Amino acid sequence: MVLVGVELRKHMARHTIRVLALSRRANCNALTRASLCLLVSTILLAIGFLEYAHGQAAPDFYANKQIRMIVGYVSGNDYDVGTRLLAKYLPRHIPGRPVVIVQNMPQASSIVAANFTYNQAPRDGTVMVTFSRNLPNLAVLGERKIEADPRRFIWLGATSFPFRICVVGRTAPVKTPADLFTRELIVGSVGAANISNILPTVLNYVLGTKFRIVEGYRGAPEIILAVERGEVEGQCSSYGNFKGKEQQFRDGTLRILFHMEEKPVPEIPHVPSIYEYVKTDDQRRLLRFVFASDDFGRPYVFPPDVPMERVEIMRKGIAAATADPGLVAEAAKMKLDMSYRAPDGLEQLVTNLYDTPAEMLETVRRLVPQM
Repeated sequence: MVLVGVELRKHMARHTIRVLALSRRANCNALTRASLCLLVSTILLAIGFLEYAHGQAAPDFYANKQIRMIVGYVSGNDYDVGTRLLAKYLPRHIPGRPVVIVQNMPQASSIVAANFTYNQAPRDGTVMVTFSRNLPNLAVLGERKIEADPRRFIWLGATSFPFRICVVGRTAPVKTPADLFTRELIVGSVGAANISNILPTVLNYVLGTKFRIVEGYRGAPEIILAVERGEVEGQCSSYGNFKGKEQQFRDGTLRILFHMEEKPVPEIPHVPSIYEYVKTDDQRRLLRFVFASDDFGRPYVFPPDVPMERVEIMRKGIAAATADPGLVAEAAKMKLDMSYRAPDGLEQLVTNLYDTPAEMLETVRRLVPQM
């Protein structure tokens, strides 16, 4: 690696003066001492280089720098809105208060953004990316368009907790999750690649539930309206799609049947988990793989090989920014979930995905070919 610049030349010049001074003391003009003087000179110059490099890795590295946050989706998307809010507060929590800009790179459902960051972005801590929470699953399944290896990304943290629920209408014959094993539940769906289809399809295969899927709806709001009207009996979707439906939940027009998380969900502590109906380790493991994307939230990563000092600065900065009272207040006003997810948990999720047995991955490919 070659470092070029005025500051480096000045720094090296200072150490060259030190070398010349020591050379005079050691009588370096004498031929018999030439080898020793060359060794001393090399060592001192190397020390100077390392001291300069270390100075650049110090907390003031980000002073007068620009950080680029690449978003793998179009402007206005959930990932974009969340990233722009984070970018507003992040400089306050990074030593040197760098300028943070957001760049959209929406091609191929964020795969292009992930590949660019992995292969071409500077590895100095000035570029990070957020991509689809499904991308690690797709990489494990062998999606050919993905060149990035999630195991080599440096995970910085994530925001949001997009947990998934199944909701039924007032007249639905299914009253409890246990009823799903004996009674049919008609649910609306956007299409095969959408969670409204994937979730009931997977539960039918893995647990033996009796969802019947009606496709053709244009989006979650249209399905919710169909449930309220009694055209279909339920919908499986992200909890965020039901924001603004608090009154319908209070008066019983809509009712949450279960959620898809293994642990209790603070927002809906009274709602049971579908994992209560899992009977075998293989069932649990398959569900964990398919629905692991929930836990990735909106992830943020550096490309490989960024110096660890800068990684720690950014990890602390993201954690602090998501707890900033200003950000918390803005997120609440926007009804935007900015729940913080720690990087060590994200790294463990990636490890778990890559530990999935090959035969189980084949099952997932057959069950959810679009994943």
